[in-house]
Amino acid sequence: MAGIASKLARDRANTLGIGTNENPRKYLNQDFEALRAQCLASKTLFEDPTFPAAQSSLGVKDLGPNSEKVQGLVWKRPSDIKPNPQFINEGASRADVRQGALGDCWLLCSIASLTLNTECLCRVVPIDQHFDTDYVGIFHFKFWQYGEWVDVVVDDRLPTKKSKLLFVKSTSASEFWSALLEKAYAKLNGSYEALKGGLPLEALEDFTGGVGDQYYFDKAPDNLFQIIQKSLRQRSLVTCCTQSSDGTGEIVVSTNVVKNHAYSLTGAEEIPYRGDTVQIVRVRNPWGYKEWNGAWSDGAPEWDEVDPNVRADLRVDCDDGEAWMPFSSFLVEFYLVEICHLCLDHVCSNDKHKWCLTEYNGSWTAGCTAGGCKSNPNFWTNPQFQIKLEEPDEDPIGGTGRSLCTVIVSLIQKERRRKKPEGGELFSIGYYVYKYPSNGQLGKDFFKKNKEVARTDIYRSHRGVSKRFQLPVGDYVVVPSTYYSSEEADFCLRVFTERKAETLEIGNMVEANVYEPLMNSSPDTEASMAAEEPDEEKAEYTAEDLRSYITNLLSKRDEIKSDGISVKTCKEMINLLDVDNTGTLSNEEFNILWKKLEHYMEIFLESDTNSFGTIDAHEMRIALQRAGFNLNNRIQEVIVQRYVSGELMVNFEDFIACMIRLETLFKMFNILGTDKDGNISLSLSEWICAGLV
Repeated sequence: MAGIASKLARDRANTLGIGTNENPRKYLNQDFEALRAQCLASKTLFEDPTFPAAQSSLGVKDLGPNSEKVQGLVWKRPSDIKPNPQFINEGASRADVRQGALGDCWLLCSIASLTLNTECLCRVVPIDQHFDTDYVGIFHFKFWQYGEWVDVVVDDRLPTKKSKLLFVKSTSASEFWSALLEKAYAKLNGSYEALKGGLPLEALEDFTGGVGDQYYFDKAPDNLFQIIQKSLRQRSLVTCCTQSSDGTGEIVVSTNVVKNHAYSLTGAEEIPYRGDTVQIVRVRNPWGYKEWNGAWSDGAPEWDEVDPNVRADLRVDCDDGEAWMPFSSFLVEFYLVEICHLCLDHVCSNDKHKWCLTEYNGSWTAGCTAGGCKSNPNFWTNPQFQIKLEEPDEDPIGGTGRSLCTVIVSLIQKERRRKKPEGGELFSIGYYVYKYPSNGQLGKDFFKKNKEVARTDIYRSHRGVSKRFQLPVGDYVVVPSTYYSSEEADFCLRVFTERKAETLEIGNMVEANVYEPLMNSSPDTEASMAAEEPDEEKAEYTAEDLRSYITNLLSKRDEIKSDGISVKTCKEMINLLDVDNTGTLSNEEFNILWKKLEHYMEIFLESDTNSFGTIDAHEMRIALQRAGFNLNNRIQEVIVQRYVSGELMVNFEDFIACMIRLETLFKMFNILGTDKDGNISLSLSEWICAGLV
């Protein structure tokens, strides 16, 4: 219950504008300005109790207490490492990011790419921070997290060995913004160890709120160079990755390229060369050294045949980990490019380069919305989102001349990195895109009979998967899923279009049209007569009476496999029909109740296809619809939590209890009355009374 309330509170906060970059949510409820003021008043240096200078902030395995990497580790403030420390020295640049002992090159190459866009950098790294006036050892950084921005506070105690930073460091030994940013990101993900291993796109999205585009070279389009070049000109952030055939560790090969490593991609140019043109790209190793030594590298002879003005603009002659290389060699040495496109709500170079973004937060819940991939029979129960593409691109890539709409669909599974040190794994995730049917029916039969028009290439065990499509104008539905059914996780689905598009969640309605039996003017005593010892003069039924009568009646129904109804469920039945608040039912009310129960019995039997006396949790959705309830995914998930067993089955009593409870809630809502917006207003006392029913 508390978890549900927290989600609702978060949604309401977002509607009030909390979670924007200008008004970020305070991570762990820590207010930077308030904490800073407290430290100034008490003349103390800030010590963060939520991410202390202790083993718990380092990790449990690779950086655990027995790890060689943490032996001799000392937490020090910058002033204890270097005299006259500076937050940023002469502007932040990619040279400020040099990898340390932590295997987080994926993060650091993303930080280096971030420095290429000053506006974006200033959103993540507030620049009005320093070690001078009013310094109290507290800093803060802002990150995008699944649709909202959060402000993360840290103290400035950093892990060192022999008075040198153990993890990321700047080329300038007195500069500390990158080390503090790394610490804040470690806090956001639970520990430094949680940052080991990953793909750069994850951090790029968290730094910008942008949407990623992934290109694996084995399936890359012919115009990949043009896509990269256009993205860099639009000030998108671009990274690239290498891999080795055996996949073991970071290995430096003869070309000085590091395998199983992540790089920043900082330039893409076509330049005149020997009467023709050559495509070259510039890549940067976050180590700050070990750069490409082949054609077009620093000092390579190819530069001698290039126009001096072009050479002056592009050439870099120093061992800083950055070098130009032929695009043809790039395709051999690397295997993946990731592009982070910036969103409408965040900084871009100008209006022309802004994209339109729609995003949804949802969940895969076992027995409800975790239907697995398309080969799984419960695929149809996965969340579904409709996209209306109404305007084609102004300048579609590829120049086909067709009225096509560029769409990037990004799917992110939440909070999995935080679970990584304890053995938590990323699920394999993906999605399918279908043409939306004219009748709007998207049940089990639709997905059996219709083929998708687009999909992710394969299900991948990444935090996020994304892909670019070009689709004709029209209506589509996106179905995100894990590969295996019943895998539970929260997710964020984002749809990124070059032109405006409409998006909505399918089935996001709450309404009921329940069965109401028509009663004769004289009481129907059939149910009472079926009891073992009927009492025709009985005027009222308590919960104990109901339990006895209904259990006895059910025992005469061989097709219903039930041991009876509990007193607790009988109290729910009384709450539904007891309008005079006596805590009992009259004979007439009892007969109404029995007719309702007979109606729900028939629905249960229809759903119990194998006659085991239970129904599959996924079939509960159809059963609810047969009973007249159209409910959104959030309510469906709560029903699963409350009424479905660990084996993802619903027995007869829980089914009846669910139907009765839903009827009661809808009835209460209607009785209390709503305002013009369809909302009710309750005092605390009224809310507690209603909740205790």
